[in-house]
Amino acid sequence: MDFDAEFDVLVIGAGACGLAAALRAAEGGASVGIVEKLDRLAGNSMVSSGSVPGAGTRFQREAGLADDPEAFVGDLLRISGRHEAEELTRRLAHISAPLVEWLVDRAGVRMTLITAYRHIGHRIERLHGPPSRRGRDLVDDLHAAVERAGIPLALGTPATRLIEDGRGGVMGAETSDGRGGLTRIGARSVILATNGFGAARDLIRRFCPEMDGALYFGAQGSEGEAIRWGEALGAGLANMGAYQAHASVADPHGALVTWTVPEKGGIVVDATGARIGDESIGYSAFAAVETARGGPLFAIYDTRIRDFTASRQEEFGELVTHGGAPEDPDAAALAARRGLDPSVLAATLADVERIATGAASDRFGRKAWGMAPLRPPYVSTRIQPALFHTQGGLRVDDDARVLRADGTPIPGLYAGGGAAAGISGLAGGGGYVSGNGLLAALGLGWLAGAHAAKANPA
Repeated sequence: MDFDAEFDVLVIGAGACGLAAALRAAEGGASVGIVEKLDRLAGNSMVSSGSVPGAGTRFQREAGLADDPEAFVGDLLRISGRHEAEELTRRLAHISAPLVEWLVDRAGVRMTLITAYRHIGHRIERLHGPPSRRGRDLVDDLHAAVERAGIPLALGTPATRLIEDGRGGVMGAETSDGRGGLTRIGARSVILATNGFGAARDLIRRFCPEMDGALYFGAQGSEGEAIRWGEALGAGLANMGAYQAHASVADPHGALVTWTVPEKGGIVVDATGARIGDESIGYSAFAAVETARGGPLFAIYDTRIRDFTASRQEEFGELVTHGGAPEDPDAAALAARRGLDPSVLAATLADVERIATGAASDRFGRKAWGMAPLRPPYVSTRIQPALFHTQGGLRVDDDARVLRADGTPIPGLYAGGGAAAGISGLAGGGGYVSGNGLLAALGLGWLAGAHAAKANPA
């Protein structure tokens, strides 16, 4: 068959997964090309905090922290419960430390161990991220490594279909230039790094119907191509009802209010000023609580929590600078600003003080209170829940090879990140542990690139 271009490995998608996959394949001696449908670097990694969990890294040891992959597996399964890709949970936990160290040592990603917070699910500090806490910086560093490696990357070049080899496998992809021109790219291996299907409303209705109509806050390119192509090839699917939501998108600013705010002692109240649930269950699970209650909703905290968080997380600091976290001298002034019932809000804050000081138990079950009880001046931010990204996808094996429904691999086809089955439970948003998305994106990309290179010896 004639091709316009040929590579050992073709990567479709230039987010964190695709860039990591390309780097690993090139390290293994394969010729690699990347195509990205948008005219810029994209993907949910760009809008994340860039936090990657690693269990047993040298950075943890230097900080005096003892961690290991099996402890990480325990944390992950404790939150996710039983699901259809538990073997991936173990695989990704066991490569998490080498992955983080490879990102720093080989890919040149600026990344440090995060000790200011853990986030839901982690019983020890194992998140590693850019000093800015911006996923954009992680992706930019990976892109710089791709450029140094001389790997060609074609932006604004959407893949329109996979090219089959006539024997049940894949041998490349067809791409469009957006002007009617088509290019046929041959490859011995194709890695799908096309993200999930959060922006594909038909697939959301099919697999995650409770989120149909919810605000979508993820990457706009997440349109489910991998699911559609994979199903056409007979690929199996797993954990399709799972997703990551977030309970605190600032309204109307559109910025993310980091969940460090509730973890440090903040609370979430409804239009009356009453709490609605246990904020310590985490930002993804709590989004369902908010969705059930309906808006308007407000994060209530104090200047200590605001200033502590703003000094450590750049994006939240920008929200503060732009007026998204105003302070009031007392509860009555806060209630007046937000249209809350002042007596209800006062009672809520009094309850929080009793609970946080151990004088009472929380009817919602919250036990961790950080810097609480809250003290005036008080701070508030109007928030709303949103869908961030889907966590189900193509079933893959330990090397990220796409599997048919019968468990056999589709020759020449790999998937990672949102294109592949995730490890955040069977359905809903309650199984998501902070960093799961990036662990699957980078981890499966890392594995796919290494295996594809071995399958294509130079």
